[in-house]
Amino acid sequence: MEKTPTPKGPTLRQFQARFPTEDSCLEHLKLVRYGAKHTCAKCEREARYYRVKARRSYECEHCGYQVYPTAGTPFHGTRTSLRDWFYVMFLFTSTRNGVAAKRVQREIGVTYKTAWRMCNLIRKYMGYVDGDDALGGADGQPVEVDHAFIGGETTKANAFRNKAIVMGMVERGGDIITRHIPARNSGQVSRVVRAAIKPGSRVSSDADVSFGGLSTMGYSHTEVKQRRGSYSAETNTIEGYWALLKRGINGTYISVSQKHLQSYLSEFEFRYNLRKHPHMMFDLLLLSFPRGA
Repeated sequence: MEKTPTPKGPTLRQFQARFPTEDSCLEHLKLVRYGAKHTCAKCEREARYYRVKARRSYECEHCGYQVYPTAGTPFHGTRTSLRDWFYVMFLFTSTRNGVAAKRVQREIGVTYKTAWRMCNLIRKYMGYVDGDDALGGADGQPVEVDHAFIGGETTKANAFRNKAIVMGMVERGGDIITRHIPARNSGQVSRVVRAAIKPGSRVSSDADVSFGGLSTMGYSHTEVKQRRGSYSAETNTIEGYWALLKRGINGTYISVSQKHLQSYLSEFEFRYNLRKHPHMMFDLLLLSFPRGA
């Protein structure tokens, strides 16, 4: 049986052809939120809505009631154009290693403060899309569990000084869930695993003492003993993901504060979990924006 090729995401030229103007972005947002026709909140009749000149609104064909496609989204009340917002969202959904605020500042001509805020909000909405459905299950694929250490200093005296601790759980061939945790101990592992992995799942990890209680929590736990710097087939997927995450954090973002680390984790999760559907990333991200900021 032939393997189905992964669809490709849009190119920059395709994106620009789809959204050539500010009006085209607003029209698309209107269609995403309301469709071509929907029931008017005022006259309660199914209606088409037509653009109000010089305003970011559309009015009911029957009674003139106006709707604002940007209402309840980060787009509302901002001086940044929708076209710029859409472009930055395109960058986030078409890269592997992240998008620095400095790049956004340079490419769309906004202040660094505005660029950083845009990037931070987009990461937040990426987390909404991902949703974090529980992994594994008694009949599901094995789940690999591991820790990674981000940032901080590496010294002989204390290899993990000031480093942020990230716990990752990935279903082989499926999705990943990552969490920034305050400490590497069995209590934190228990809390995160119970929320992220279905009871009865097959779970593999290294021999870290914090994973020692997994078998008493209703999981079929395999402990993998390996030498430093070597990989095992039982933890190969999660090790590969850590390499991807660290390449983005260290190469694109250089330094990430522990306060905002979880939103960066959500960004990388979003792209990894939609890796087989790159053509859907932008539209799924846009669908999440009516949640409001």
